[in-house]
Amino acid sequence: MKFPLTRDQHLELYYYMRLNRSLEEHMVRLFRQNKIVGGLYSSLGQEATSVGTTCALERRDWMAPMIRNLGGLLVKGVAPRAIFAQHMARYTSPTLGKDGTSHFGDLENLHIVSPISMLGDLIPVMAGLAIAGRYLGQKIVAMTWIGDGGSSTGAFHEGMNFAASQGAPLVLVIENNQWAYSTPVGRQVPVKNLADRAKAYGVNSYIVDGNDVVAVYQTAKEAVERCRAGEGPVVIEAKTMRMKGHAQHDPADYVPKEMVDYWQALDPIARYEKYLTEKKLWDSKVKADMDAQIERLILEEQEAAESAPFPPPELAEQGVYCDGCHEIKARWERPIKEVTPPGASVKPEWKVEGLGGMDEAAAITRLTAGNSSGDGARRATVKPAKKSRPAGRAKVPAHLKGRR
Repeated sequence: MKFPLTRDQHLELYYYMRLNRSLEEHMVRLFRQNKIVGGLYSSLGQEATSVGTTCALERRDWMAPMIRNLGGLLVKGVAPRAIFAQHMARYTSPTLGKDGTSHFGDLENLHIVSPISMLGDLIPVMAGLAIAGRYLGQKIVAMTWIGDGGSSTGAFHEGMNFAASQGAPLVLVIENNQWAYSTPVGRQVPVKNLADRAKAYGVNSYIVDGNDVVAVYQTAKEAVERCRAGEGPVVIEAKTMRMKGHAQHDPADYVPKEMVDYWQALDPIARYEKYLTEKKLWDSKVKADMDAQIERLILEEQEAAESAPFPPPELAEQGVYCDGCHEIKARWERPIKEVTPPGASVKPEWKVEGLGGMDEAAAITRLTAGNSSGDGARRATVKPAKKSRPAGRAKVPAHLKGRR
C-alpha cells in the first residue's frame, strides 16, 4: 500500500460512508413527508467514491461537489444539520432558505465551491481556481466530479483542454455510475473506459473500482500528490453504480434486474465491513458503537434543522446583488514581486518542441547538416508574427505581376 492507512483512518472511511447513507435514508423519509422542498438525488451505492476521493485532500485543498457527493461534503466538514436545513429550505441553511437542493458552498472556511447545474461547467471553474492557487503560491489541489453523461458535454472537453494546456493541479473524478438519467453508458459513449478520454489532452488517468473505498482513497491520494508536485491534471474514472433513479421521482424501471443484483452484491459499505473484520481492524462492539453514534447524531441534527424557522419574506430582496457586503481579496502566500514586472517579465517568444510534420527525422537530418548540436532543429524559437499588410495592399505573387 503506497499510502498506508492507520486504524483510525480506516475507521474514519467507514464512519463517513455510513454517515452519508444514514443521512440520505432520513432525507428520503422527509421527502415522503413533503418536508423536502426541492429535489433529492440519492448516492446509494456511490458512497465509497465521494468519501474515498475527498479523504485524499488536505484542509487547504478545494472541492466542488455534484448532487451525489454528500459524502464529500461531510468529509470536508459540513454538518448534517446544514444539509438537512438546506433541503428543507430553512433560514439556518447555508443559503438562508433560498435554495432547496445542494447549491451551496463555503469559500471562506471549508474551501467548497457550490455545484453548478449545467453539468461540466465546474471543470473549467476548478481549473481556473487551481491555477489561481498556484499563482498565489498556495500549493493547493482542486477536485471536482462529473458523471458519465456529463463527460460528453462541451464544457467537459473545453475544461480538460484548458486544464491540460495550463498544467492545472486539478483532479477530475468521473463517476461512471452506468446511467446518464435513463441512457446506459454504452449508448452514449463509444469507448469502454471513460478514462481514455484523458489521452486526447495528454493527461494522466486512472481507472478504479469505485465501490472499494480503500482503492479509491489510494488512487485519489496518488493523483493529488502528482498534482501538487506539478505534474498537471489527473483524471480518475471510478466504476460504480447508481442504485436508485435519477431522483426520487424516478423509479428506474429501465435498469435490468440482473444489473441491480450484480451491483448490490458489490455494495461498498457491506464490502468494507467485511474488509475491516478480516483485517481485524474492529469487532462487533466497535461497529455497534459507531453505528449508534451515527444514528444519534443524525437524529439530533435532523431535529435541529426541522425546528429551525423558514426565512422571513423580506429576505427575498436581500443578497441578490453584492453592494460592498464583503471584500474580495487574494490570499498571497508568495512575494507578489515574483509574479509582477520586472521580476516576472519574459521575452515574447516560445520554445517549440519538434517541427510538427509527419516525417521529422528526415527534416532534422537535412536541417542539422553542418550543425553538430542540432539544437536549432529540435528546439525552434518562434517569435510572434509581424503585423499583416493593410487591407488593399496585399503582396502580388511573382507569376501574376503584370497581369490585370
